[in-house]
Amino acid sequence: MYNLHLSPEQLEIRDTVRDFVTREIRPVALKAERLDVADRSLLSDLIDQASQMGLRALALSEDRGGAGADHLTCCIVTEELAAGDADIAAVLATTSWLGHLLFDRLMSDAQRERFLPKFVSNDRFHLAFAGHEADTDTRLGVNYHRPASAGAAVKTAAAKAANGEWVINGAKDYVANAPVAALFAVLVKIPVQASPKVLLVPADAPGMSVHAIDKPWPHGCGGEVTFKDCRVPADNLLGDDAAALLAGIDAPGAGVPLFQALSLGIGRAAYEAALDYAHLRVQGGRPLIEHQAIGTKLAEIAIGLEVARSSIWQAAWASDHPAAIADRSLPDLPLQAIAQIFTSEMMVRATKDAAEIFGAMGVMRDMPLQKYIHDARVCLHSGDGNSEAKLRLAEIIAGYRRRAQALAAE
Repeated sequence: MYNLHLSPEQLEIRDTVRDFVTREIRPVALKAERLDVADRSLLSDLIDQASQMGLRALALSEDRGGAGADHLTCCIVTEELAAGDADIAAVLATTSWLGHLLFDRLMSDAQRERFLPKFVSNDRFHLAFAGHEADTDTRLGVNYHRPASAGAAVKTAAAKAANGEWVINGAKDYVANAPVAALFAVLVKIPVQASPKVLLVPADAPGMSVHAIDKPWPHGCGGEVTFKDCRVPADNLLGDDAAALLAGIDAPGAGVPLFQALSLGIGRAAYEAALDYAHLRVQGGRPLIEHQAIGTKLAEIAIGLEVARSSIWQAAWASDHPAAIADRSLPDLPLQAIAQIFTSEMMVRATKDAAEIFGAMGVMRDMPLQKYIHDARVCLHSGDGNSEAKLRLAEIIAGYRRRAQALAAE
């Protein structure tokens, strides 16, 4: 049964994170002097505080030291954090979800024994997946509804040394969390292996260097990672299914709609700011909210937020209950892609409408509305963008299944 009745634990988590955002994050992230100079430096101290609350290991199973949160709870937390600061939400969401994939699903017992204690005990132990390379294009483009692959071959190579170690050479760009990550999962090609593999590379591995990418960056922090005769132990190689699982994290329709929840949090923050202002600002002898035009605009924003939240929660619930698709309780469609398309477009509209309620103040640099519009537009154009998601959704609606999609479904 499709049920969105939150449990007492989920409500407590949501309220705790919301209180933390109100008391700690917003007063710092929305300082006028910070907004005025477009300071987007990462608020590391607040990320540390959130880590101490367990948000960095939110999706990690309880028996391995995490909170064991399901997909829906992770989306709820991401929305709350993004309502305070999208960069904090992005860093924690990336580490939390990678922590679940790596430690709960992909690592061997020996690998887990080496890395898990460090992850659990160190509040600054973040994770990153290094998969993207320069001059690669995974968009469909002219390959829409054609069997040709839009992917590019992996160039970063790993070879076995005489002592059994892996020696990595190559470079990755647009690596989320790279400047703060203590452990990287790196997509590599190995001689005589037909498909790419994934190696675990600690940030202090000899021969690896990280260069932080200045803004613009989608959300959080990112960087370029270079490997020059970088050596890691032989048993740092993950299993054969790691490449497909990790490489699909950012694919339209894949995984959990965490970054759609992030977009929703941005739109909600703009709506709440506009609602508060509409109660305070008096025009023509009445508060703005009592004027029909303003009330209608706020109502339209509220409708968009609720519909977007419903689509995100449905996609998250479906990830928690895959049998609901198998028994046709939910449609066999990429629900995450649907949530991405609607939410990102709706949040751009919501933030713009919220700014209009402020009048000329809405475009002032020391006010948060310009930040919300910027952040919402970043969500709209992140990755391959909505046009790509719509093309992939159109293929599925038409009954066209790519080999990679068929394998993922299996």
